[in-house]
Amino acid sequence: MALRLNENLDDNGEMHEINVTPFIDVMLVLLIIFMVAAPLATVDVKVNLPASSSQPQPRPEKPIYLSVKADHTMFIGNDEVTKESMINALMAATEGKKDTTIFFRADKSVDYETMMSVMDTLHQAGYLKIGLVGQEVTKTQ
Repeated sequence: MALRLNENLDDNGEMHEINVTPFIDVMLVLLIIFMVAAPLATVDVKVNLPASSSQPQPRPEKPIYLSVKADHTMFIGNDEVTKESMINALMAATEGKKDTTIFFRADKSVDYETMMSVMDTLHQAGYLKIGLVGQEVTKTQ
């Protein structure tokens, strides 16, 4: 009766077992790299929102623009409106169609609270499609 001590050796004495130690070492190094790099990707960055380099979307035939100037005066198209008369003027401009996209333009110096207040008024009136308009920036090469 023959007794075999090492079952992983073939007739030439070579082992057929895969050495996973280098694989584990590489995986641990990658894990450490990702653990260090992940917090760096979530750092708060000061942003300037008014400019955009995205492709401009095609405009509808008769777009409706709601503009807010630096002194907080509001306009629908070229007509000045107040916050109280804004919804009535929009109803007239959209002919009561609440699924019309309203293109919202605000001056760079308008504070975020004013913008959110106008958007909230639009939302409460049932205008849910609001397009934010920014200045187009062309890439120079």
